[in-house]
Amino acid sequence: MADYLFTNYFLNEVLRKRPYIKPESCVFVIENAVHSEPQETNRWRFWAAIPELDGRYLRVVTLDDKMTVHNAFPDRGFQT
Repeated sequence: MADYLFTNYFLNEVLRKRPYIKPESCVFVIENAVHSEPQETNRWRFWAAIPELDGRYLRVVTLDDKMTVHNAFPDRGFQT
């Protein structure tokens, strides 16, 4: 996990609001994404099912470098 970074927003807001999301899970999603796509604001979206969330999909948003996690949340609408 040493290569991945986390924005202040992620560390101070996302983890506070969603304590069930772990940085390790975000790294897992990036490395094991079933789908990824660019976002219009120089960011990337990644999705993967997370066992800790009962198999629900976690969406992870990174900065354009695909290594700096900015946001993460369960994506109830994602379908493979």
